Amino acid sequence: MEWTETIRTAIAALNARRMRSLLTMLGILIGIAAVMLTVGLGQGAQQQITEQINSLGSNMIIVSPSQTTSSGGFRGGGGSATTLTTADAAMLADPEIVPDVVAVAPTSSTSGSLQSSSTTWTSTVVGTVPEWQSVRARTVENGRFFTQAEVDSSAAVAVIGSETSTELFESGSPIGQTISVNGQGFTIIGVLASEGSSLSSNEDDTVLVPLTTFASRLSTSSAANAVSSIYLEGRDADNLSAAYQQVKTALLASHQVTSDTADFTVSTQAALVEAATSVTGVLTLLLGGIAAISLLVGGIGVMNIMLVSVSERVREIGLRKALGATPGVIRRQFLVEAAILGMLGGLVGIALGFIGAAILTPTLGFAVTISIPATLIALVVSVGIGLVAGVYPATRAAKLAPIDALRSE
Repeated sequence: MEWTETIRTAIAALNARRMRSLLTMLGILIGIAAVMLTVGLGQGAQQQITEQINSLGSNMIIVSPSQTTSSGGFRGGGGSATTLTTADAAMLADPEIVPDVVAVAPTSSTSGSLQSSSTTWTSTVVGTVPEWQSVRARTVENGRFFTQAEVDSSAAVAVIGSETSTELFESGSPIGQTISVNGQGFTIIGVLASEGSSLSSNEDDTVLVPLTTFASRLSTSSAANAVSSIYLEGRDADNLSAAYQQVKTALLASHQVTSDTADFTVSTQAALVEAATSVTGVLTLLLGGIAAISLLVGGIGVMNIMLVSVSERVREIGLRKALGATPGVIRRQFLVEAAILGMLGGLVGIALGFIGAAILTPTLGFAVTISIPATLIALVVSVGIGLVAGVYPATRAAKLAPIDALRSE
């Protein structure tokens, strides 16, 4: 029997049992779609996290307080201490000490109760310096950013995020308007361009004030020169590792500590991306493995249906053998049927995967990335599952003796 005739006969046999064939493909198509979507979700999450980290700034290094031990022996969590100061920021801005850093922006933050002439709002209030705009790669959409002179004079001026502007001023320009921040009056001089959400906060819902103004009017810390973090901009991506080492070495010497007892942590964008990618990669692998189990179930379903098909078609197999069909031809017939089930299930599953990605993308708020190589591999795997699942039923059919098959009821 020629291959074309084998394929035609296999299609006719499957078409004669449509409902059974559809139910057999169901396990495979669900498995393929599940694998595609879980991998796509993982890749989409990785891409979104990477974009969020990159949106924090260009070639950025972050210095934050580490855990400390009090005189009573109680340890504080990372970020809870006030071990960083404006003096540290000034030192790191010295090109003689850290030559591969081009900008330094110390920051302090707190939660602020805001009030305009018509409404109230709660937002994050950040005290910083003009270099923050460069380090964080942010632009001002309306108005301007505050200057170093305003920092030196502790001016009561503020730059707000686009969402904060919308919440406080539903109509009209906020520039020149006065708002109350924790009971302190500030004049708005600028509105930041929209940036969206980062890993830890909504970048569009914030109030920026001069660092000195924050220390004198808004800070709740007993140390007037303490800062919650220091953002630094490296000269370029190639020298980011060198800048990281320079920053760490300078702070270790300044704080008179070792790497084991350091009261601060230094991280870079690359380290953040690598850590986030590692976590999402493990989750993607885990979810993909769980989804792949359904493929195994689908393969078992194919084998089960093919065994039933062999049992139902014993007389047909005996007749073909009596007319000269060899065991190889019979085996090929059932293997082709199993492969067609696997291929059709794979194609429908791929289509279902693309439809699911199109539905999930706007629902989740980030792109569910469908990998073309992964999709092609999924199709090959589905055909392979059909073939593997059909080997035993096909072999069993090929071994039937013609005389026994013909006289079976």
